[in-house]
Amino acid sequence: MMKGILKSGVFFLLAFTLCSAGVHKFYVAVFQLEYVPQKKVVQITSRIFIDDLEAALNKKYNKRLNIGSSKELAEANDLLRQYLNDNVHIKINGQSKAIKLLGKETEDDVLICYYTVPAEAKIKTVEMKNTVLFEAFTDQQNIIHTKVNGDKKSLLLTNDNPSGIVEFK
Repeated sequence: MMKGILKSGVFFLLAFTLCSAGVHKFYVAVFQLEYVPQKKVVQITSRIFIDDLEAALNKKYNKRLNIGSSKELAEANDLLRQYLNDNVHIKINGQSKAIKLLGKETEDDVLICYYTVPAEAKIKTVEMKNTVLFEAFTDQQNIIHTKVNGDKKSLLLTNDNPSGIVEFK
């Protein structure tokens, strides 16, 4: 009898925990920057939840792009490129750099985008302003992982702190 009550209690505690976890969604996007000195570029990969991105794009452009589906709008790539150019800004060694979107793919419910940024000289600083999804979600967090000459550093960017800088030796 006691064992049955204990099992029921554990089951209800687990069920309550899982249900309450679904009440408040965690909004996060991850950007990985890696310097490739042989190519004189920074390669960037971003991972953004498609439904969150769709909400932001719909709010900005008043269009449902249906990214990654058979119903994806023909203009989706252009609007995505424009949105990312408006919301992701990078400075290398104090100089603003253009971000070039190379392509995208989906993995389950995540959109993975690939970019390059020219980096002709040795990187001493990377400054990034990233406001992706901030207009749609006030509690959005953008995590930036950098790897330059084997040195790994990260930034956590939020609505209250949308930019940051990392220094390298």
